[in-house]
Formats: sequence, C-alpha cells, structure tokens
Amino acid sequence: MPRSKKKYILTVVVSALAGAVLTIGVLAWSLGLTPDKYERFARFLVMMRFVETQYVDEVSYDKLMNGAISGMIKSLGDPYSVYLDPEMYKKLIEQTGGTFGGIGVVMGFENGVHIMSVLEGTPGEAAGLVVGDEILAVDGTPTSSMDSETTAMSIRGEAGTDVVLSIRHSDGREQEYTITRDVIHVKTAAGRMFDNSDIGYIRIASFGESTAKEFETDYNRLRDEGMKGMIIDMRANPGGYVKTCVDIANLIVPAGPVVSVVQRDGTREEHTSGLSEPTVPIVVLIDGNSASASEILAGALQDTGAATLVGTTSYGKGSVQVVLPMPDRTEAVKLTIARYYTPNGRSINGVGIEPDVFVEQPPEAHRDMQLEKALDVIKEKMKAAEDK
Repeated sequence: MPRSKKKYILTVVVSALAGAVLTIGVLAWSLGLTPDKYERFARFLVMMRFVETQYVDEVSYDKLMNGAISGMIKSLGDPYSVYLDPEMYKKLIEQTGGTFGGIGVVMGFENGVHIMSVLEGTPGEAAGLVVGDEILAVDGTPTSSMDSETTAMSIRGEAGTDVVLSIRHSDGREQEYTITRDVIHVKTAAGRMFDNSDIGYIRIASFGESTAKEFETDYNRLRDEGMKGMIIDMRANPGGYVKTCVDIANLIVPAGPVVSVVQRDGTREEHTSGLSEPTVPIVVLIDGNSASASEILAGALQDTGAATLVGTTSYGKGSVQVVLPMPDRTEAVKLTIARYYTPNGRSINGVGIEPDVFVEQPPEAHRDMQLEKALDVIKEKMKAAEDK
C-alpha cells in the first residue's frame, strides 16, 4: 500500500476517534459503562465510522446500525432472540392484532425448518403439506440464510396473497408449492368421548387466547357425559401463552406450583394452581414437537403425579421472550429474558420432558401407536382408581 494511502487512512481513523470521544464519554456516563466497556464501545464506533466513510460503495448509517444490532443478537446463539427490522416488526404487530394471514402450519427450527403440525381446514393442509416436511426456501430465499422469526414472518402475510415454498419430503423428494394465504381461524382445544367407553379425549393444538375457555367447555361437557378417565393430546403443540397454560392447569393440576419463571438475577415468579377437588385419571401424549407451554403443562402434571406421560421426549423450549420496541417504535428486539422450571425445579430448556412411557410413532405406521398405548395406560389407571 502506498505510503500516502496509509497516511490518509491513519488520518481518517484518528479523526473518527477524535470526533467520537466526546459522544462516547457522554454515552458512557449515561449508560454507566465501566472503563473496559468504554474501550470496547469506542472500538465499535470507530470501526462503524471507518466503514461508513471508506467502504467502496456509499452505505447508509441506518443500514450499518441495523446490521450491528442484528449481529449482536445473533451472537447470543439463541434462536429465539432476534432483531425485528421495521417490516418484520410491522408483521408481528399485525399478527398479535389478529389481522394476519398465513397457511396454517407450525414450524420447528432444530436442524433446519421442519413442519411440526398442519392445522385442519387451512391452506397448508389443502396444499398437501404434512408433518415432517422440510421448508428449504420461501419465495426463492433459502431458509438457511434466515433466522426463525424472518422465516415465520415471510410465510405469513396478507390474506389472498401467494407464498412459494420449496419443500423436501421425508422420502427425499423436493417439490415447490404455491399457496394462497388465508386468515387462520382454528379452534385450539376440542374434545370427544371414545366410542362405547367412559374415556374422554381432548386435543390441545396450541395455547392461544381462547384455548383455556375451549378446554374448560369441553372438559366440563365430557365430565357431564360420564367421563371417568381422560387423554390429553399435546403432540406437535408449539406452545403459546403461559397464562392460558396456567388457566388450564387450574382445572387439572393439584393445588400448588405449576411453573416458575426465573430471570438472570434469580428473581422468581411462581404460577400456581388452586385446584382443590380431585380430577379423573389422566394420560398426556407428547412428542418431539411439543414445546414451550405444552411442556410446562406436561411437566406440572408429571411432577405432581396427576398424569402419566406417553410418547417421546418433548422439544425443550423452556425460555421466555419479550419484545422491546426501539425509541422510534418502528423496529424492535425480541429477547430471551428468563427460563421456565417445573414444580420440582427441572429446567425444560434444551432438555425437554421425558415421558413415563416411551413410545415412538414410526412414519410408515398406518395406525396411531402412541394413542393406542395411551388408551392401554388410561384403562389401567382407571381400574387402579376403582380398586382403591
């Protein structure tokens, strides 16, 4: 490199450093930065200013700052902590406001993007998507280049618009689907009695705002119909609202702790059940796609001895996220701030809930082997209850 060029670059760096010192000092004082953090912060600002002024193409300050924030969140190595740029944040607001469209699939993000469940009566089901399908790309963009939130937001969108998914099926076949989004209205908890029996069955697909009321309605109806034992199916349930989970727990988990939410500084928030009357014998179905709130409920039922768990080890998502909007309210950060613990103090995160009775469901099976085993177990529990 020519000497004059080196001198020029050195001048730029020194100028950038000098111009940033006052700003850094004020920020350091206001943020309570220690000297070592002050030094690191200064390094960041100098580097950003150097890139902004010397990169071969003109680049905006906003783009650099957004990239820095996004990179900082990605460096945590937490798939549930993400930077939400203005477009993604807008979609998140639309989603929580109930005005979003989608295709009706629930995704898992362990070793790729896989479909955990396909909701009944949705565009995804009509297109022929099935559990286990891997989503390789969305509108031509590989999912390997997107984080979980970006992938989900890209698939969601205005009802009536199309999204193109590149899918790899479990047999290795790859296929492209063009699916028209629709507003997703799905009942998240529904129950029935098994034919010619006094065994009830309630499927909880997710923990939405109306799930607890739906569960309570069907639970009471089944008890009125003579239910003496119950199977709760939470397979491929991605979770949802903790409050909804606790509301359901108050119907079936014995009085006492349901879940503890523990923050970094040890602050603990405990959610409890106030149930006083005994419930019917319960068996819970879980699998590797049962996550978050479904693991909280399964763990509470298992720890208190209120239910027997059948299936395979659950997903292991035991963390709490909050969305922090930036000052301009057009962008935000979704950050993990706490972890869940079961009544016995078990951490769900990265571990999951192990069933009491392990039963796999082979993809080629033509019958529901896990449900069949759950029926055997609930009959044994009901007989034991009668013999007491």
